Amino acid sequence: MGLQEEIDSMRQEIRADRYSMSIGEWISLYESEEIDIHPEFQRFFRWTDTQKTNFIESILLGIPIPPIFVSQREDGVWDVVDGLQRLSTIYQFIGKLKDENNQLIPPLVLEGTKYLPNLNNKIWEDPDDSENENCLTQAQRLLIKRAKIDVNILLKESDKVAKYELFQRLNNGGSLATPQEVRNCILVMYNREMFHWMKGLSQNQSFQECIALGDRLIHEQYDLELLLRFLVFRNIEQNVMKGIKNDLGQFLTEKMVEMAENSEFNYEEEEKAFKQTFSILYEQMGSDSFRRYSATKDKFMGGFLVSAYEVIALGVGYHCEQLSSSNFNIRDKVKEIWSRPEYKEWSGGGTNAQRRLPKLVPFGRQMFQP
Repeated sequence: MGLQEEIDSMRQEIRADRYSMSIGEWISLYESEEIDIHPEFQRFFRWTDTQKTNFIESILLGIPIPPIFVSQREDGVWDVVDGLQRLSTIYQFIGKLKDENNQLIPPLVLEGTKYLPNLNNKIWEDPDDSENENCLTQAQRLLIKRAKIDVNILLKESDKVAKYELFQRLNNGGSLATPQEVRNCILVMYNREMFHWMKGLSQNQSFQECIALGDRLIHEQYDLELLLRFLVFRNIEQNVMKGIKNDLGQFLTEKMVEMAENSEFNYEEEEKAFKQTFSILYEQMGSDSFRRYSATKDKFMGGFLVSAYEVIALGVGYHCEQLSSSNFNIRDKVKEIWSRPEYKEWSGGGTNAQRRLPKLVPFGRQMFQP
């Protein structure tokens, strides 16, 4: 198939529409629950009150607002693909925004700006403020509600991968800090139940003790990425890993979506394997589980190493049922791994995921064979 044929084929898979809507209409959609801004996303977005104020200022000054991207679900509800920060700022300012527990979030109080210093301490409205000293006037509120924001709609007839492809392209490197935060949002859109299940599982104490991540990596949801790697690679067939190519992140996203869409995904079995694996590692290794071992000093040193995780967590995970009922010495085997030339070769600097994982995963399964 030539380039033009590829273009024509993919264009046929995407159905989209675009038109302009007033902010009042955006508010009505939210009030009638015809739009889903996914309150779970709030934890991944970083707008400060200053940024929110600047956005409200832009509306008041008539500065054009970038379009909102949504995806239309089978039930007709719109999923917000890009524009959460803009919409949630509007909904919070008018006192309508709810969190993931369906509780109202305190309304936004504006700050003074360079061009509109009198915005300081302004709120949307206050029935007890007859003089409008602390809130916008009726005319100012109508100015905001009549302002227009365009919407780009990815229609439900579009190819199923188009939504998450669009989400990644719009959000990677932008308003979201890390690829895993993008994945978390995609997972919420595909399977909210699985997201909450994974979030709960990632808080497992043995798992957290074994990975021993710093605050920054926890804040960036790296523990959820490590959990996803465990779910994806624990039982993966070696030939499937060839699909990693040069982009592990894209591979993880694709496999996550496959899991999310799989109605036969066995939550109970996967949770049992995960908990068995990290119970075993915690009992024998604790926070040394994925740190470098120095044979000369006979001690584990440094911080978390992902290549060690790929060998040890996935190797133990592959055999967790047998290992949980045996006297297998995990600690001695881990020390041995650090002296093995295979591990040194396949985990060295400059070794990318495409080359590393197809070697390390089978190596880990071999090393922890009971």
